[in-house]
Amino acid sequence: MKILNLYACLGGNRYKWNEVKEDIEVTAVELDPELARLYQERFPNDTVIIADAHQYLLEHYEDFDFIWSSPPCPTHSVTNHFLNALGHKRYPEMSLYQEIIFLDTFFKGKYCIENVKPYYEPLIPAKQRDRHLYWTNFNIPNVLSNRKAPNMNMNTKSKGLIEKFLDFHNIKDLVVNYKGKQSKGKIARNLVDYEAGKTIFETMLGIVRRQVINQEELF
Repeated sequence: MKILNLYACLGGNRYKWNEVKEDIEVTAVELDPELARLYQERFPNDTVIIADAHQYLLEHYEDFDFIWSSPPCPTHSVTNHFLNALGHKRYPEMSLYQEIIFLDTFFKGKYCIENVKPYYEPLIPAKQRDRHLYWTNFNIPNVLSNRKAPNMNMNTKSKGLIEKFLDFHNIKDLVVNYKGKQSKGKIARNLVDYEAGKTIFETMLGIVRRQVINQEELF
């Protein structure tokens, strides 16, 4: 199975996929060269490409069986109410909806697009799970993870809880070694709960297997 993992960051969503299926080919796309380097260290068997994920999707979507996309969420987050009140005004980034419409119309495989619950009514209906929204072309369980996320502000009090929640004993050295311009706290907050990522991946695989069996039974 060929998988495209867009806006890969450090691969929070991808972390447990090999527990579900070992023989997968993952191509990860990340614009930040430092995050791409650290992702590659964490997942040495993946193909890592430093590129604009939005453009890469447009040019290569037909090469994959499953696509996961987690476009940047800051312009959609509820924090924009606070920022707007302080005079920091910005438009929501519409590339999120471009990808939803494009994949839903043209992609023949399965896809999952993940983002935060926005400060506005979503323009395209989504499946809300906890504080996140998921746009998929397959049904996902009502509960993706039974783990409760801690406060993701990287202060002294919450740091240990975050490390435990994200299984940081495997990646904390990578974050320490990050030499890029992004906040390390932001990097941690951007990691999808790996149990949610695993549940969605497992659900998608189950649906694909049933479709293959049903197709074979027709012949």
